[in-house]
Amino acid sequence: MNEEQRGSQPEEVLLAGLSVDATRPEQPVLLDGSGAPIRTWLENYPYDRKVRRAEYERTKRILQIELLKLQRWVKDTGARVVVICEGRDAAGKGGTIQRFTERLNPRGARIVALDKPTEREAGQWYFQRYIAHLPDRGEIVFFDRSWYNRAGVEKVMGFCTEAEYQRFLRQCPAFEAMLVEDGILLIKFWFSVSRAEQRTRFAIRQVDPVRQWKLSSTDVASLDRWDAYTTAKIEMFRATDTVHAPWTVVKSNDKRRGRLEAMRSLLWRLDYASKDEAAVGRPDPLIVGAADTLLERGEEPADLSPTPLGGPPTGPGHHPGTRMPHAGMRAADRRADRQGWTRDSD
Repeated sequence: MNEEQRGSQPEEVLLAGLSVDATRPEQPVLLDGSGAPIRTWLENYPYDRKVRRAEYERTKRILQIELLKLQRWVKDTGARVVVICEGRDAAGKGGTIQRFTERLNPRGARIVALDKPTEREAGQWYFQRYIAHLPDRGEIVFFDRSWYNRAGVEKVMGFCTEAEYQRFLRQCPAFEAMLVEDGILLIKFWFSVSRAEQRTRFAIRQVDPVRQWKLSSTDVASLDRWDAYTTAKIEMFRATDTVHAPWTVVKSNDKRRGRLEAMRSLLWRLDYASKDEAAVGRPDPLIVGAADTLLERGEEPADLSPTPLGGPPTGPGHHPGTRMPHAGMRAADRRADRQGWTRDSD
């Protein structure tokens, strides 16, 4: 972004050189200078077509039935599940959480999306306000952004001091270890979107009246801070990508495919009553996997080394040590987990 663009209004910056096909107002299409539809979702993406609507709805229904079985098991056993959804702005976190929860019983599933801290909360221990939202027995909680705000937007935008940031990186692994040791099943998703696709999504938000509320001044400012967010992301993975609480990356340039594979990843790693293994299937390793196997352009493998998820040599998406080691796990997978990795995992 050049100096002239920095001084422009957000709409001018986002739509510079572009136009909008509003033939279908509910689904505006961004067009390039020649009038062709923008296809930035193809950037660094392993598929050349998006999941079709019919296929998406059919598969989503199957997985949502399994999510209801999971919720019933959580309630019956008193399990506590925390699902963290993080990622860059416009990466698809909120939409995925919506599909996770739209068929669940709201009495046993909550979404936590906290606003900026109050004056009182700002004076507390950083993790304190999040502790109040952890699940009770028999409950699933989805965090639409979480304590990882400090490692991302707060760090990049200067909303915390360097000392506060470094303290977070030291304390977070211990905090999460205590949660897991206490029996909480902790799943951490990072939704990954490419640079060009993020800009496209911001532009669509600008022109679509029902999405404009999603576009903030911080979002627009992030366009000029891509590299800073990348650095913060890598440092976060290095510090918090642990054996007891590993990160799972979801490539989300195709939102539908990303949502389905995130659902599948969650279901695959938990052994709940009446689970239909064939219906769940295995997560697509080209879409879901470890932090150091699904990289965006400009992120080299060396940037994520050393990382606790290095493990033995594996292909794209293969994720060491993510299967939850509990009584229902297959014996072979338990043995693999003790070695610090899981065969053909997500």
